[in-house]
Amino acid sequence: MEFNPKIRFFNFIRGLQNEICKALEAFEPEAKFIEDRWERQAGGGGWSRVLKGSAFEKAGVNVSEVHGPVPEVLKGTIPKSAIEFYATGISLVIHPVNPMVPTTHANFRYFEVTDKNGEIVDQWFGGGADLTPYYLFPEDAAHFHQTLKQACDNHHQDFYQEFKPWCDRYFFNNHRNEYRGIGGVFFDHLRPKEKLTGEALEAFQQEIASSFTQAYIPIVEKRLNLAYTSSQKEWQEIRRGRYVEFNLIHDKGTLFGLKTGGRIESIFMSLPPTVRWEYNHHPQEGTPEAQLIEVLTTPQNWA
Repeated sequence: MEFNPKIRFFNFIRGLQNEICKALEAFEPEAKFIEDRWERQAGGGGWSRVLKGSAFEKAGVNVSEVHGPVPEVLKGTIPKSAIEFYATGISLVIHPVNPMVPTTHANFRYFEVTDKNGEIVDQWFGGGADLTPYYLFPEDAAHFHQTLKQACDNHHQDFYQEFKPWCDRYFFNNHRNEYRGIGGVFFDHLRPKEKLTGEALEAFQQEIASSFTQAYIPIVEKRLNLAYTSSQKEWQEIRRGRYVEFNLIHDKGTLFGLKTGGRIESIFMSLPPTVRWEYNHHPQEGTPEAQLIEVLTTPQNWA
């Protein structure tokens, strides 16, 4: 029997979008998400939600469902018989106002390609979540990783051991020789029956996606009202510059969206509203800023 989870997974991420937006709005006395419904000319569309408030300088939680002829950028990486594709996913980036609260990113998606008869010839899940602090609180890093690890361990003993280093390798600014943040988990091309049956793999994808709020929201609750200085805000904006560099130079999702006619506003939703580049900036030795940079040069075993 053919495993086809696309309707279930789409419905799941639409519900998850509501759940995440509600959790973030709980920190905002007035601001609410605005939803922008858009359509893709070649097929499908999405629901982009963006919030600008007093707790979050910019938070975006997007869901997309797109389909159509297989784009040129995919040919050569999928079976030759594939002529149509379908992709649906949820993608979010949260940039807080307070530099003591880390930025976070998550993405969970399903992809399939079909032949001329409409039969699925390849399908997979991908995604992950990662944390980008400006000031390092080791207990926050541990909580984030332990939450994701537990979600992985509930389904396969190898998943966290594979997906944590995968995340470290992926979110690496090799032109700076430093990691974007303290990582999390990242995976792609998880196909049914390779390690789990289709139904078991779908259950894992739903649990790891659902665990995001458990991993991030408690950190916001602990750090949101901490005092900070203008110089610490400047440091946040300098580090955001590194975030922008990664997204525009290395991120495969950004490049895929641009090459396949994706919606520009949704693709660049991930970029922070304020950012700074200081020429040849190096934090003073022994400061919390320097300690963060030191951690970002070597992967840590947070869990």
